[in-house]
Amino acid sequence: MADQDDNRDENQNGRKPMIVGGAKERPADEMDEITQMIEEAQHSSRARYIPAEDLDERATTQMSPHVAEIVAASKVDVILQKFNRDYLYGMGRFDEYAGGLLLKWGDGYSRKHIWVTVDGDNLLFQTSHERKCSKDYCIGGQHVFTPEMWHDVRQINAELAEQFQRPVQERTDD
Repeated sequence: MADQDDNRDENQNGRKPMIVGGAKERPADEMDEITQMIEEAQHSSRARYIPAEDLDERATTQMSPHVAEIVAASKVDVILQKFNRDYLYGMGRFDEYAGGLLLKWGDGYSRKHIWVTVDGDNLLFQTSHERKCSKDYCIGGQHVFTPEMWHDVRQINAELAEQFQRPVQERTDD
């Protein structure tokens, strides 16, 4: 009887009920087991790192000291590690570049990215939209966070959550 009342409330409001709960922290051994199960189910042999022999001579796999300092101070790397652990079950892959950090996940046509780069003292998030959105810090294709903004972990977390919900799709020319 109570379930019927709940359903009537949902229909009167005209929207779906909210999902209660969130990601659970899991022990490392449990995460390894889940990751292994996903890899077996997907028949994936994709490595979660780039072998040195596959790198171009000009490629870098390490952020410059200035970039690493800003990424660490903004906590972007810590938040992305938590997203990878809690939502991607450790299946995401992190790549560092001289100018930033990349989290990518998915295979084939479903490859998705969160790009974070540093320009001067600003933190830039590549967006999935090419045109300027309604946010003050959007320049069309990127959200630019000044030092005042990226020192606020809540703003960084909100931006990364948005990027995670609407990630950049890998283009066919990538």
